[in-house]
Amino acid sequence: MVNKNHKDDVKAKDSKKILPVVAAAVVLVCAAILIFTNGNEPNDRQTAGIPDDTQTVITQGESLVIPISEITDEASFFPITVDGEDMEVLAVRASDGSIRTAFNTCQSCYTSGAGFYRFEDGELVCNNCGFHFSPDQVEVTSGGCNPWPIFAENKIVTDDSISISYDFLSASKEIFANWKTALK
Repeated sequence: MVNKNHKDDVKAKDSKKILPVVAAAVVLVCAAILIFTNGNEPNDRQTAGIPDDTQTVITQGESLVIPISEITDEASFFPITVDGEDMEVLAVRASDGSIRTAFNTCQSCYTSGAGFYRFEDGELVCNNCGFHFSPDQVEVTSGGCNPWPIFAENKIVTDDSISISYDFLSASKEIFANWKTALK
C-alpha cells in the first residue's frame, strides 16, 4: 500500500521540476512574440501611426485628398495604391505655417528598397542612409538625399484639403518600384 503523503511528496517534487521548464517555455514564447511583432523595424504604416488596413486605392478619375486638418508639424504619411503599386505621400507643416508635400521616397536612395523616411525628433530621417531632413526643406529642395517633392503645379490646394490627381500619382509610380523591399 502506498502512503498518501509519500505520493503527494512525489507529485510536489515533480511539480518543482516541471515548473522551471514551463516558466522557460513561457518566456521563450513571449520573446518570440516580441521579436516577430515589436522587435522588427516598424512598417511604414506603423511608423506613421496608421493601421495597415487604411491603404487607399486611387483609380482613374480619382485623387488623393489630404485634409488640411490632419497636417501638423509632425509628418503625416498617407499610404496609397495606384495601378497596383504601393506608394506613400507625406505632408508636414513647415515652421512658417506652410504645408509641404512629397512622396515618401528618397531621391537618392529610392532604388535601395530602404529609401523612405520616418519622422524622428522633428526631422525626416532616411531609413537607408540616415540623412536628416528638415520639414522646412520638404518641397523646396530637389535632388540629393531628400523626399521626392510634390510641387504646387502637381496638386490642388484649398482651405480644406490638398488633392493630388491619379494622373500625377500614376506617372510617378516608377519611383516606388523597389520601395520598402528591404523590409520584406
